Amino acid sequence: MICGRRARPTEHPDNSSDPRRPPRALKKMGLSEDEDIQRMLRGSLLWKIKSRGGFGERLFRLQEDGATVCFEGGFRRTRSQQSFSVMHIEGVREGHQSEGLRKYGAAFPERHCFTLVFKGKRKNLDLAARGEEDARHWVQGLTKLMKRLQAMSQPEKLDHWIHGVLQRADRNKDNKMSFREVKSMLRMINIDMDDVYAYKLFKECDRSGNERLEGWELEEFCRRLLRRPELEELFRRYSGEDHVLSAEELQDFLRDQGEDSSLRRALGIIHTYELNETARQQDLMMLDGFMMYLLSAAGDILNQEHTKVHQDMSQPLCHYFISSSHNTYLTHNQIGGTSSTEAYVRALMAGCRCVELDCWEGSDGEPIVYHGHTLTSKILFRDVIESIHDYAFKQSPYPVILSLENHCGLEQQATMARHMKAILGDMLLAQPLEGQDPHSLPSPEQLKGKVLVKGKKLPEPWHEPRGVTSLPDSEEEEEEEEEEEEKLEEGRTWQSLQSLQEVKPLPAKDVSQVAPELSAVVVYCQAVPFPGLAHALHHPRPCEMSSFSERKARKLIKEAGPALVRFHSRQLSRVYPLGLKMNSSNYNPQEMWNAGYQLVALNFQTPGYEMDLNTGRFLANGRCGYVLKPPCLRSPPGEGSHCLALRVRVITAQQLPKLNRDKGSSIVDPFVRVEIHGVPADCTKRQTHHKLNNGFNPRWDETLSFEVRVPELALLRFVVEDYDSTSCNDFVGQFTLPLASVREGYRHVHLLSKDGASLSPATLFVHVRCKSL
Repeated sequence: MICGRRARPTEHPDNSSDPRRPPRALKKMGLSEDEDIQRMLRGSLLWKIKSRGGFGERLFRLQEDGATVCFEGGFRRTRSQQSFSVMHIEGVREGHQSEGLRKYGAAFPERHCFTLVFKGKRKNLDLAARGEEDARHWVQGLTKLMKRLQAMSQPEKLDHWIHGVLQRADRNKDNKMSFREVKSMLRMINIDMDDVYAYKLFKECDRSGNERLEGWELEEFCRRLLRRPELEELFRRYSGEDHVLSAEELQDFLRDQGEDSSLRRALGIIHTYELNETARQQDLMMLDGFMMYLLSAAGDILNQEHTKVHQDMSQPLCHYFISSSHNTYLTHNQIGGTSSTEAYVRALMAGCRCVELDCWEGSDGEPIVYHGHTLTSKILFRDVIESIHDYAFKQSPYPVILSLENHCGLEQQATMARHMKAILGDMLLAQPLEGQDPHSLPSPEQLKGKVLVKGKKLPEPWHEPRGVTSLPDSEEEEEEEEEEEEKLEEGRTWQSLQSLQEVKPLPAKDVSQVAPELSAVVVYCQAVPFPGLAHALHHPRPCEMSSFSERKARKLIKEAGPALVRFHSRQLSRVYPLGLKMNSSNYNPQEMWNAGYQLVALNFQTPGYEMDLNTGRFLANGRCGYVLKPPCLRSPPGEGSHCLALRVRVITAQQLPKLNRDKGSSIVDPFVRVEIHGVPADCTKRQTHHKLNNGFNPRWDETLSFEVRVPELALLRFVVEDYDSTSCNDFVGQFTLPLASVREGYRHVHLLSKDGASLSPATLFVHVRCKSL
């Protein structure tokens, strides 16, 4: 016993383990003897099918870290080594299950083919193996690796990552590290350590005295690099002199965190996260176990209850913010970008619940989807609907809205209706829900698994396809006229754009008319011109919705904000970007949400702070694409908000990536900016000082304070930037979440890249406190 307490359990390093042995990482994952993994380590010749057709054979090989796949990139005169991380793969599709393989994969048997779908904006990788067995090994092996890597704790990810760096730094592959190689490795991990200190650390670990680190010496060097002094300080504060945390002391920590501090909860944490068997049996927690706990999901800044659907889903559709995409078919800009069904898949898998289809007359009687009057490529309407059928409800069970911008004549409109009915089947909502009050919209819960069509509708009764009628002031025409005005104001005209045209859209003689077949599938989202706020408030029609350009939406907010909020408590409306934004840039969605607009449509293909805010807004409620608006927007004027004093202590960061990966000597000088996005009075930002030449473990320990007047609408955004970066739109990493989903206490923040992909294991460690004023 030590000081009247149980003795600290001893830890014995495994001196026999060699961290440089090739199978080490895979052994830790339990996959070193796996047949699929062995095949991937040996490598396979795979055909890489290109996005514009054509293919080339490349040697793909899994690296010994178990997380990286390398292959040769084909160029005219030279070949360069390319790679991707298994952690960045979102899914593996077997067969011809991508647009690329459906178009260009006919030369290869379906069972030889598979597609790697990446997180973020990286294009799919379409591959074909020489045989069915080889394809199966890669599909099964990648699936196993993805599962194992995803299940890793944060400390395990850090350990895995550092040993991957060690393997890359060992240039002569002798499983030993000279001081020169160690210095190279330190630059790889984004730290410019003082030579004197680095050599001191090197010599302390070089127990053999041969100026080489190997075996357990390297293990010790890595352990020292991965130390978290800020967590050690926190542990010592609660554990006392013996550096062992009892269940009672853990209760004190939980109480200070504002969490459940019952003895049962404390014991549960010890038994779940403590690594030392002896300590666990004695209901004690050591430093490694404490770090495992803090860096697990239990220590995430995002309330883990909010990673599931936790909000009331039985209210009318107009009471929710709905994740919405503009020009969903585009993968790049609006002038000459590529249209792709994959863009719909990505949006739907990101939780988007309203996608846009710009429909034009196509050849052979088949409607097409593309950005009219531009050089963007064209895709078949039928193919888009098939992709929606396949992916509409994989990420979320709640309704998907198809926003049709219809430029087709009657015949192809009827074809559109036939395709939707035939392909979507029971998914397509073609009749009002039985027993639903016609004076209110149904709820997301009532519409689970349903696809709704937003479009023009003929006056009732009009059910039989025997005649047609014209609808004046169509929504699409109104949008085009508004965009035309914007271009003229900027000194541009459509003629300058049309001079670039490859082919003009096929004219439709009866485009102002509506085919009864298409009208019949429009139920709760009838597209109409906006009648004006006064008329809309006195004559509410919940099943009608209007679209507004961002400029018109802003004008309404400025002129009649409170009245607009009342209107949106009963009806849906949609906002879309200005037609001037030829590069598919976005507007700030927050100001639209503040006014109650539900469908705030953004270009999902364009990264930036606007899409970061959109991702953050829909991060909660299980990322289902529907977020319940706060009471003040559902039943105005409603109850007022309670002011909140927010204090964020930015403590440290770990494993920040480089901005310039091509320059080996590039080291970031990071600083952290904390932003509040909400009502105008709440929008503000504060930042820390920068730290020189340290992206590995910079420490700030600075407190940033905010006063938030309407916390229910506020988003909290963390941005890590390089002090020397010349671009204001370039950053090391960021993470955005609703303030209502923030957990107080000591928390880690997982950083995302510019295009929304995970930067694991890059994290921030912060302390958050909220207090009502």
